[in-house]
Amino acid sequence: MKILQILPELNVGGVETGTLDLSKYLVRLGHKSVVVSAGGALVKELEAGGAKHYSLPVNKKSAISMFKLIPKLVEIINKEEIDIVHARSRVPAWIAYFACRRSRAVFVTTCHGYYKKHFFSVVMGWAKRVIVLSNVIARHMIEDFSVPHERIKLVPRSVDLERFKYLDPKTKRKEDFNIGIIGRITPLKGHLHFIKAMARISRLVPRLKIWIVGDAPASKEAYKEELQILVRRLGLWHCTEFLGTQRDIPGILAHLDLLVLATTTHEAFGRVVIEAQAAGVPVVATKVGGVIDIIDDGKNGLLVPPADANSMAEAVMRIFKDTQFARELAENAYIKVKEKYNVELMVKNTLDVYREVLNNFKILVIKLSSLGDVILSTAALRAIREKFPSGTSGAQGNYKISFLISEESKDILLRSPHIDELLVCDLKNKDKGLAGLWGIGRSLRKNNFDLVIDLQNSRCSHILAYLSGCIHRYGYNNKKFSFLLNHTISDQKFPQDPVTHQFRVLKMLGIDLLNNALELWPSSEDQKAVDELFNAQWLSQAQKVVGINISASKRWSTKLWPLEYLICLCEELGLKDIRVIITGTQEDQALANMLINSLKNTKVINACGKTNINELAVLIKKCQVFISADSSPLHIASAVGTPFIALFGPTDARRHLPPGKNYILINKQLRCSPCYKTKCRKKSCMVQISPAEVFEAVMKLLK
Repeated sequence: MKILQILPELNVGGVETGTLDLSKYLVRLGHKSVVVSAGGALVKELEAGGAKHYSLPVNKKSAISMFKLIPKLVEIINKEEIDIVHARSRVPAWIAYFACRRSRAVFVTTCHGYYKKHFFSVVMGWAKRVIVLSNVIARHMIEDFSVPHERIKLVPRSVDLERFKYLDPKTKRKEDFNIGIIGRITPLKGHLHFIKAMARISRLVPRLKIWIVGDAPASKEAYKEELQILVRRLGLWHCTEFLGTQRDIPGILAHLDLLVLATTTHEAFGRVVIEAQAAGVPVVATKVGGVIDIIDDGKNGLLVPPADANSMAEAVMRIFKDTQFARELAENAYIKVKEKYNVELMVKNTLDVYREVLNNFKILVIKLSSLGDVILSTAALRAIREKFPSGTSGAQGNYKISFLISEESKDILLRSPHIDELLVCDLKNKDKGLAGLWGIGRSLRKNNFDLVIDLQNSRCSHILAYLSGCIHRYGYNNKKFSFLLNHTISDQKFPQDPVTHQFRVLKMLGIDLLNNALELWPSSEDQKAVDELFNAQWLSQAQKVVGINISASKRWSTKLWPLEYLICLCEELGLKDIRVIITGTQEDQALANMLINSLKNTKVINACGKTNINELAVLIKKCQVFISADSSPLHIASAVGTPFIALFGPTDARRHLPPGKNYILINKQLRCSPCYKTKCRKKSCMVQISPAEVFEAVMKLLK
């Protein structure tokens, strides 16, 4: 793998140490390690370990500077052929996020702090995987930044046990009792409370030595002076040393008898705690953030309330007075550090995250339109599944396919083996309007899709593809907000059948049209329901059955074949001892009753409104021939393999006729057709299709 870590600087600190440790092991294990930062004291050590460093001012909180750095980072990513960009701080994360969107690299973050809930911090939750150092940070990112639980990965900080040598605290204890606090000098680290606690115990510990390790950033110099004044005022100056920034932390810990962590706010983890425990130094820490994951109070350390100098002083005195207790705390702590916080385990867990994001690929297919159009997409869906198989791993990846579908069409794909997840929206009701689209988009973003295939190619679907936050979005360049897609193909000027038309989009993904057959997946319960319907009509196995769909959608009255023609056809079929079953919706009952009441010598089976979509598929499959205008039942007949007769008028059969091996198309080519008008007084295109012509087609298919 080729990994790029990006962080503000490479000076002394927990983030920097973690970056350095991971980089060394990546190189050692044969991976490429690249680090981008503004530079610092650890660059030489990083490069000595075999990693490559690029110096960019990614520490500047300037929108203009951040914007200018995006193409520079893209250049580095492409040059080094980076697989994963791992951001460890917010400013670098913003730069990395947009750089990854312009490249093929995957975006990963590690949350090293308990971030305030504001927009500047949200980018840390936009990664494909969000690494957290403790359970507290995990809950914070889930609850306050709405990061889905499955994208959170717990990888605690680690300590290199080769650098930190364990020393028994009982044998190390000398006349001086050395207490240290290690960390940046800022108010949230609790130095004021630490110094006040030291003042209380200084009267009881005659040879007390206080080491304050770490320095203040330029903005906190006044706070450092305040601490120094407090030390003088409390009479601690003679036993207190401000040691500033120290690179040799193992050397510092080798001389400490006790470490205090006095942080007053949520601590993401507390690396210095496990470093002290690795060196055999007992720890007193405030009960904040990730510290509670490390310390089991009274077993491997002592926890005290934050900003409570009295409790801190009491805990320190307990360890000072009881050397055996101090030894037990240190021994238990060292065992836990070896088991849970060693650097090898951290590297393994991080590499597992990297492999997971590279080998797990999430695909969203969008098709929001009518039943018939969704059925027409089943050939494309099958081909997508064949290209991106489920359950495979390694170089091929583990692919998950989600399908976004409208409420009224969801039953079609409920049992499809080609999808892993069905996402349902209701654009006509609860998801209506811009607010509804935004809500769907917010839900889609949580899934963190790697690829969107827009088979709908409407304004609505293009908007949803963009709102999903997915980097790679495929569809047609049809001027219906298609600028929101970034992988498009222009439409052909000549008509194409619907399946071929969809596969032109898939061609951009290397998917060819090899099989245009449609599919449906009715259940055994659907089969049973239709058997009961047929048995109630005393249909024998030898009886020939012809199905006729008597309607189209309410909007398309121009697609309807005249009622008197339906009556004539039914009578003719009845004379040939052919049973007719009519299909339609519940709203077609009035038309069905008119048809039935007009028949003199033929009794038809009325199935209008008596089946759901999958039961209708079973019913049509039982027919020897099925007749329909351009509507979803015609597509069902194609999907279940029933010979069909397609009656086309106002729409273009070249664009809408479903694939089939045994069918007859009847389409009158008039000067005005195809007109795509939903209303027409004459309806000449359908009127000119005679009953005799359809009857002849039925007899031909029955042979």
